[in-house]
Amino acid sequence: MLATWAPAYAADGASPRKILFGTTAVFLDNQMRLLAKWRTRLEEQLGMEVHFVQRGSYGEITEMLLADQLDVAWVCGYPYVTHADRMKLLVVPQYQGKPLYRSYLVVPASDASTTSIVNLRNRVFAYSDPQSNSGYLIPRTELIRDGIDPRRFFSKTFFTYAHRKVVDAVASGLAAAGEIDGYIFDTLAKQAPEAVTGIRVAWKSPLYGFPPIVARRSLSMETFAPLQVALLGMAEDPVGRDLLNRLNLDRFVIAPDALFDDIRNLVKLSDTMPV
Repeated sequence: MLATWAPAYAADGASPRKILFGTTAVFLDNQMRLLAKWRTRLEEQLGMEVHFVQRGSYGEITEMLLADQLDVAWVCGYPYVTHADRMKLLVVPQYQGKPLYRSYLVVPASDASTTSIVNLRNRVFAYSDPQSNSGYLIPRTELIRDGIDPRRFFSKTFFTYAHRKVVDAVASGLAAAGEIDGYIFDTLAKQAPEAVTGIRVAWKSPLYGFPPIVARRSLSMETFAPLQVALLGMAEDPVGRDLLNRLNLDRFVIAPDALFDDIRNLVKLSDTMPV
């Protein structure tokens, strides 16, 4: 399922020999059977090989996409807005009727008092990924907005590189709190409720553009358009609906770049404080 690291495009630079589709454990963790079924469906529809390439962080996947080592990737809104001039929006997931999601601040259920990240001074805090909007950018900017330097607020911080592992860190006592993608938390609560036993959602962020699937800027329309059609049509057939159900999504939709303007504003705020 993993591919070699030659450029994804053919010699003429237009159409790929096969589609290399990047994902991360940050977002899709332990989903190999789902990806195998999704791969088969896409190959049948597109008439070409599809390879899912999974890496451990958004940074790795973003670097590969920018180096033309991937054709498309499921990334976070944070790396998308940072590199929007070198990526094309392919589709955005629709969740609970909207292409939007929230960040959740999670704490042990035994912590009944925390209602905001500002309550966690001198505690241990778990982030998900340095390029995650929900798991890094939002908690960082919540502190900056209150005039707090995130570098000096907690006693210790660390990255888990998977939203689920933030939950695990809080549940085990390794961290006093963490912040994650609310869609991931809701999906765990629905599909693996034991994973969130003993966890309380202490705060929910405003809505932001859902992590999109993007293409490299140089991907030809001869490949981009059929792939977009295949993803948009998943809700219209039994196999696609089953995949969406397992992903806990309504469907994929086309969304404007402006959907991510609120994340751009967070990036501007984050840039006012050294990392």
